[in-house]
Amino acid sequence: MQSNPSKWVAGHVSTLPKSGIRDFFELVAKMKGDASVISLGVGEPDFTTPWHIREHAIYALERGKTYYTSNLGMPELRKEISRYVAKHFGVDYRPDDQVIVTVGVSEALDLAFRAFINPGDKVMYHQPCYVSYHPSIQLAHGEAIAVPTYAKDNFALTAEALEAAWQPGAKILMLNLPCNPTGGTCTREQIERIAAFAREKDLLVLSDEIYSELTFEGEHVSIASLPGMAERTIFLHGFSKAFAMTGWRIGYACGPAVLIDAMMKVHQYAMMCASIIAQEGALEALRNGEEAVARMREQYHRRRDLVVRRFNEIGLTCHSPRGSFYAFPQVTSSGLNEKAFAEGLLKEQKVAVVPGTAFGTNGSGHVRACFATGYEQLIDACDRMERFVAGQQQGKVST
Repeated sequence: MQSNPSKWVAGHVSTLPKSGIRDFFELVAKMKGDASVISLGVGEPDFTTPWHIREHAIYALERGKTYYTSNLGMPELRKEISRYVAKHFGVDYRPDDQVIVTVGVSEALDLAFRAFINPGDKVMYHQPCYVSYHPSIQLAHGEAIAVPTYAKDNFALTAEALEAAWQPGAKILMLNLPCNPTGGTCTREQIERIAAFAREKDLLVLSDEIYSELTFEGEHVSIASLPGMAERTIFLHGFSKAFAMTGWRIGYACGPAVLIDAMMKVHQYAMMCASIIAQEGALEALRNGEEAVARMREQYHRRRDLVVRRFNEIGLTCHSPRGSFYAFPQVTSSGLNEKAFAEGLLKEQKVAVVPGTAFGTNGSGHVRACFATGYEQLIDACDRMERFVAGQQQGKVST
């Protein structure tokens, strides 16, 4: 009797869609080896981790730091995280029991969903959003409620949209500000109104602020710093974006001790602890890395101004993202939808962008262009995009 291995796959996993980003980059992979391809796709800094961070980790390895750490993370790293968060975000956390070090922010998010979601609990999140939010909620047997954001609002989340989307049984609000893929964020007044909504509906807030250091205009306001919010917020952050440490896979979560303890229970059985070498690198990043962050932010700011200006000149309406390293132009003026635009641009001009629907249905008509690549390459990519759009317009005239 021939067995069918797929019968053993859990139902909620078998129906889980693959990442829209990875699905599209199967096309990019087929062009591997073609040096002329310019990728504005994967959200990864083009900067190498600053040398002093790498050197510190190398020295730690040479000194034999190859052992497990506490489940919560190295005590000295948790102290530095507590200091850093108090300085930059205005929230005080006890390093002994209100901070946990994780394998990237992705693990911190997974821990939170698994620790706090009972089957059927509803989780509100704003969309377009990072590709893992909805699937992570499903994997924890929760019910996801998408809250739309719009280009007319610069993709800022509004309290009005939350009110309209709210359903009885909602337990958690997932925030990502500044946002991947749109770069949208919120003013202090908007955050205060969202906080009031969370208090009124008695929601736990998971606040992913991984792009906060890459805020170009105005202040970044953490919802955890507002009155009555620290006790109902899990603050999620890490080192991948601002410190250019993607491959180190190191992040952290801060929050009320009882909630961090619940996350630690899941973490100790699933992961035990984050890599000690990655933790050593993170320690050095927090102690001496802020100057490098400022230099990288300045370069991202310059690149953002370039691509936003060029996209609008081309006729692809694009708001100016206040944070992150993503632009989210509307492409329907080309006569193509987001998928056809991305595929055609890759095939004809060898520039890779990601269809906006990879980030949810509200990304329809847009593409995500990551400007974490060299300035000269961005100029070239914009030139190619201009030729592609002009070709589409010419084709419409011809027909």
